[in-house]
Amino acid sequence: MRFGRSAAPTSDSASASAGVSQGRRNARFGWRARLLAAGAAALALPLATAAAIPAVAVASPIVGHPVHQTPPGGYQELMVPSSMGPVKVQVQWARRGGNAALMLLDGLRARDDRNAWSFETNARGMFGNDNVTLVMPVGGQSSWYADWQSPSNTNGQKFTYMWETFLTKELPNFLANYGVSRTNWAVAGLSMSGPASLRLAGFHRNQFKYAASFSGPLNWNAPGMREAIRVMMLDAGRFNADSMAAPWSPQWLRSDPMVFAPQLRGLPMFISSGSGLPDQRDNVSSAVGVFNTSTAMALEAIAMVSTHTFQARLESLGIPATYDFPATGTHIWRNWQDELGKARPGILAALHA
Repeated sequence: MRFGRSAAPTSDSASASAGVSQGRRNARFGWRARLLAAGAAALALPLATAAAIPAVAVASPIVGHPVHQTPPGGYQELMVPSSMGPVKVQVQWARRGGNAALMLLDGLRARDDRNAWSFETNARGMFGNDNVTLVMPVGGQSSWYADWQSPSNTNGQKFTYMWETFLTKELPNFLANYGVSRTNWAVAGLSMSGPASLRLAGFHRNQFKYAASFSGPLNWNAPGMREAIRVMMLDAGRFNADSMAAPWSPQWLRSDPMVFAPQLRGLPMFISSGSGLPDQRDNVSSAVGVFNTSTAMALEAIAMVSTHTFQARLESLGIPATYDFPATGTHIWRNWQDELGKARPGILAALHA
């Protein structure tokens, strides 16, 4: 079954899933290497890999029925109506029935079946005893979680991506039926969804009380940045960004952190990036591991420079934020898990959870 959140044709998805898990991991950095080799090393985004995890026993996702099928603290999968079609959302309910919510957004190659935060990290366990509902939307490959003008004309997309509308109107309205407040949310994202998290919170202050960006490309004014974004969107799902919104259109400007930075005044934020130097958690035990780690090092170094530039932009505006720049860390999920843990106290404080 295909849902409205993804635009790649079914045959594309089937082809992508035909390989075994290791094949996915071996391929996950190939497009990045090509991008770097081409000289468009201005941006890089993560892959939501297909690591196997134990199955979670849940009822089949349902649409439009505001019923808790699990007790407080339990896990549930919902199908939420949207202008893009039904969108699957993974939810872990607040432990003590509180109304706060933390939205965790995925990366460039967001999958159709699961949000990578649910299996690449221990986010569910990290917040398992907290009085906050985890909200993990599924899908959104190459979307930047934005509202676009038109569908892509290169991959058979049948609808226009309207992710900002979904995340700030349709989803909170739906979850309000389950006791989740429309006005007590935090949002966190990595790489592609780092700037998206800041944008959503900046333009929807009534909904979001906190935002976090991990290894996000936060300087879209860097030479070659927009061209790099176009290349990666073509690679991740064959999306043609120029058919979705014209260059220098309001959609592009609205998504540029350097442009919307003034919107962030007064918003508690956590912004981080690693140095690009590997540590013991990086896989260098094989030729493939060395290649992947080398690519992840380059990507995180780019993110670090971008994040420091954005920090200077905020400081020039007199806008404070909490920053973290670890001495080591490459573009991998284990590092984003660590950064989410560091952001957790600020998230809970902002949400009074």
